[in-house]
Amino acid sequence: METTDECSIYTLERGSAPLLISIPHRGTRIPDALAEEMTPVARRVDDCDWHLERLYAFAREMGASILLPEFARYVIDLNRPPDDANLYPGRDTTGLCPVDTFEKEPLYLPGHVPSREQIEARRALYWQPYHDALAAELAALREAHGRVLLWEAHSIRSVVPRFFDGRLPDFNFGTADGASAAAGLAERLAGIVERDGRYSTVANGRFKGGYITRRYGEPANGVHAVQLELTQVTYMEESSPYAYDESRASDVQPLLRTLLEAAVEHVRAG
Repeated sequence: METTDECSIYTLERGSAPLLISIPHRGTRIPDALAEEMTPVARRVDDCDWHLERLYAFAREMGASILLPEFARYVIDLNRPPDDANLYPGRDTTGLCPVDTFEKEPLYLPGHVPSREQIEARRALYWQPYHDALAAELAALREAHGRVLLWEAHSIRSVVPRFFDGRLPDFNFGTADGASAAAGLAERLAGIVERDGRYSTVANGRFKGGYITRRYGEPANGVHAVQLELTQVTYMEESSPYAYDESRASDVQPLLRTLLEAAVEHVRAG
């Protein structure tokens, strides 16, 4: 695989299969100047999608392209629209440049919440290059294969009262209620998890897919996008220091591979 790095904004590993795995919330870096304006809580980057690049390492053997950001979602959220519109109207959510954590702890010291101009500067510096790379790789894979699967890899703590009641299902598949991918794909994937029997699952439930899934998923034009929001308890410790659990991860990885293979097959079949 070829590895490229643009000004340390992202890393793209290019593969040979019609599969791009985007992990937009895996970044952990916060620029030094910005960190000085933020609270100690912010510097812990608690709301990172920890270790997903390690969990999905097997996808390299499948020929997947993998896109990873360097900077934390606390700097700017790559899975939010550039106009900061709420993707789930009527529900609480964090924005393009979050000002608090999932636990509603402030990210900024008093007087340092980013202005509209500062948010726009971050959008241009961090958000746009990631999306340019994403769009370009999708175009290249579509040119090479005709159809391509964009797999939006996410993870979250299994219990986050701010966003949902009780415990979240382990595998949350989102295809924007079927608009971002081939008909029946989310339901097929949920069915695979149900037959496996070890994990709970839902299709287009609380998480229907974020901005990337909705923006780039155009099945009529050959791009099929699926978001998987995976509970972190399936592969890691959900509390600090957020340790990777090799035993749990090795249990879930074969199922993840089966899901990716089934999704690619579904897309190829049209």
